[in-house]
Amino acid sequence: MKILLHMCCGPCSCFPVQRLRELGHELTGYFFNPNIHPYKEFRHRLETAKEFAEKVNLDLIVDDTYQLREFLTKALTAETVPNGRCQMCYTWRLRQAANFAKANGYDAFTASLFVSPYQQHEVMKKTAETIAIEEDIPFFYEDFRPGWQTGVDLSLQMELYRQPYCGCIFSEEERYSKAWRKKKKQEQKQLESLTS
Repeated sequence: MKILLHMCCGPCSCFPVQRLRELGHELTGYFFNPNIHPYKEFRHRLETAKEFAEKVNLDLIVDDTYQLREFLTKALTAETVPNGRCQMCYTWRLRQAANFAKANGYDAFTASLFVSPYQQHEVMKKTAETIAIEEDIPFFYEDFRPGWQTGVDLSLQMELYRQPYCGCIFSEEERYSKAWRKKKKQEQKQLESLTS
């Protein structure tokens, strides 16, 4: 099967590429990630995706448009609902991949996002399945999470840059801000006390 693999980054693509090739699929990588900020991080991840693709002989299609303002407009609007920001982000990237796959004769699309134990797996899966129906292009699903550590090991062997946060400016804050983490812990405690 000819599959378009949406690549969130080089390291997360290591295991999915290995696994899909083992299954006999013909792959092309697709980098479209308007969620990655700031600009230097976006460029670093893009260059790492290219480096990975070269090392594993993977054709790679790149949309290198930096879309800070569009992302923030969508994300801030989506923040009003639970998990809204991540849902918006998954939808934007997966729909873009699905549309590209359909327009360019691929049999299906999938994403390296499905390797991460840190993503909202079921939300992504449902989103991709809905997009597949709406855009009339099959979504190839496999839970790549069992290969997470294999992918980490491969990325280290290849000496790929491993990013410390998901990608968006909000996830950067969540990763590094002690004040944000403290606030979230307090909110969780309040929620637990209400349900006890």
